[in-house]
Amino acid sequence: MNLIIKGVRKFEARHIGPSQEQIEKMLKEIGARSLGSLIDETLPETIRITGALDLPAPLNEPDFLVEFRKELQENKLFKSYIGLGYYNTHTPGIIQRNILENPGWYTAYTPYQAEISQGRLEALINFQTMVTDLTGMEIANASLLDEGTAAAEAMAMLFALRKKDKNNSRKFIVDLRVFPQTKEVLLTRAKPAGIDIEFKSLTSDDLDDDNVFGIMLQYPDSDGEIHDHRDLVEKASGKDIYTVFAADLLSLTLLTPPGAFGADVVVGTTQRFGIPLGYGGPHAAYFATRDVFKRQLPGRIIGVSVDSKGQKAYRMALQTREQHIRRERATSNICTAQVLLAIMAGMYGVYHGPDGLRSISLHIHHLATSLEEWLDALGYKQENEYYFDTLKVSLNKGEKETIRRLAESRQINFRYFDDDFTGISLDETTSQEDIMNIAAVFADARSLERPVINPLDGVMKPTGKTQQPNIRIPGNLKRESTFLEHPVFNSFHAEHF
Repeated sequence: MNLIIKGVRKFEARHIGPSQEQIEKMLKEIGARSLGSLIDETLPETIRITGALDLPAPLNEPDFLVEFRKELQENKLFKSYIGLGYYNTHTPGIIQRNILENPGWYTAYTPYQAEISQGRLEALINFQTMVTDLTGMEIANASLLDEGTAAAEAMAMLFALRKKDKNNSRKFIVDLRVFPQTKEVLLTRAKPAGIDIEFKSLTSDDLDDDNVFGIMLQYPDSDGEIHDHRDLVEKASGKDIYTVFAADLLSLTLLTPPGAFGADVVVGTTQRFGIPLGYGGPHAAYFATRDVFKRQLPGRIIGVSVDSKGQKAYRMALQTREQHIRRERATSNICTAQVLLAIMAGMYGVYHGPDGLRSISLHIHHLATSLEEWLDALGYKQENEYYFDTLKVSLNKGEKETIRRLAESRQINFRYFDDDFTGISLDETTSQEDIMNIAAVFADARSLERPVINPLDGVMKPTGKTQQPNIRIPGNLKRESTFLEHPVFNSFHAEHF
């Protein structure tokens, strides 16, 4: 077999390890005459392609990398303000260098061997602590695949936990303003389980249906608006209906957490905690619930114990639902928990601490209120009465395509609704200069004068003066409780630690 192209070893020689002698030994062991006969015995003929593949000539690795770089240069990196659970973020350099790019961390799939995994386990218990503190819940697992998966796991868990008077109830109501990708995962998982999903604008009247065992809400919702759901949760509890909240974890530094008003499960993504966007994910999800449900919790829980010498020791406390642990009794199919990304998100919380996280949230919120005032000065109406980072802007009929064309000419992506609205979600990386570029798009759409300021002047208002930013969070939902008080979140904010 020719392993060389132009003096350099072929890709397959680098990535397919066995030699011809080893291959023949394995074939003999399993009783196959050749690789071709093994394929004949393994793959049905009906699904095989018999003709030659229409592929270009093979390249060696150096030549491939040259061609690949040329392809990459064709990409256009736009500023995206689409939101819906995906945000740009700053990954601290020390986390990128020492965790993301460190094989000692990124090979961490499931740290079953506690004696050699204390560092990973401690990092994961930090993640769990961060999630429980921010959501106001009693217990959290050590992450899941993504937000949609976590929501589906919540639905399945609560369906299995239906109370006696709900044994025959099969309906799970999902508010219309839950993220669209989450809805799709819920539909996929509900069908084989025999769960009936209904999408609607949830009201308290929906809870009078005896067939409902659970409801799900987004907080803030997919339009970016913040609603007070406390009365809804209270009524649901009184009727033995479980409540699931999909919550933006960063917003909970400013908002009353769902655990404070009686939620049964809170799920979401930790992507905006320093995890770079990976063409849509997935990203490490979180799953927090009440302590009474801990034995039905999907995935795994890290706990603290003591070793034979009486010293603190971390270990896997619960993992009973995983299909590769107890295949015959599994109620969940958690193939991966995004351990590396969960560790990064937890370290992001350690790096910034409670004050740093709150400062990031306020930065985002203040820029959003500043943008709203600029848009108002240009004659646009912003629909969300209360919000954290997302504006929903009303447009004149036919104006949406003009906005899209102008935005894309400035390499900007907004969210475009089916009707005459556009959504703008800001994040940690957004600057005052970005706000001016966004406002310029909307000014150009109506042939108005573009706003111009010095981007170093701070959060500016249309008056041209720096003013105290507005807070567009309802007073009764402003977070009053503390979070991340453990010393680990308050001790290591300088890199030399």
